[in-house]
Amino acid sequence: MSIHFNKLIEPTLSLVDTLNRWENDSALIPLTRPNKNEAELAYRRNMTMKDMTDRLEHHHIYLIYYDDKLIGEMNYMIDPGHLFKRVPGTAWIGITIGDPKGRGKGVGSQAITYLEERIRQQDLERIELGVFEFNKQAQKLYQKLGYKEIGRIQDFTYWKDRMWADIRMEKILR
Repeated sequence: MSIHFNKLIEPTLSLVDTLNRWENDSALIPLTRPNKNEAELAYRRNMTMKDMTDRLEHHHIYLIYYDDKLIGEMNYMIDPGHLFKRVPGTAWIGITIGDPKGRGKGVGSQAITYLEERIRQQDLERIELGVFEFNKQAQKLYQKLGYKEIGRIQDFTYWKDRMWADIRMEKILR
């Protein structure tokens, strides 16, 4: 098993197509984006090359490879407006393992550890993230990596006929 990460500098149409496929995967939609109702779960979103280029202005994006196959992406941005605790110098992280072949193999743990090191190199001391209340597997991963719950935003996302909270977690990098 070989896992490696590449910083995204210049997007390609092939990459945009792959990210759009993951963004519209019915198994991933409930895990990766908040939805207000059943209709939003089915809503297709398609990013353009310009959207991806614009995203690079605010996000540090890394591609995740497993045995030389692109299986996911992770990213961080600094001091976004949606932080639960507005502490200057905070990185907000996100990760998507889009290809099922990359799940359950420790890829997420290695990816987040790698991302934390990039964040440390920028002299940032705090990371915050959000994980949906029903996503127990991700919560366990974050807790194992040292993230602590700092709050919940109730009725944040819809899934399986009800609304769920967004659990906000932080890790101090010192």
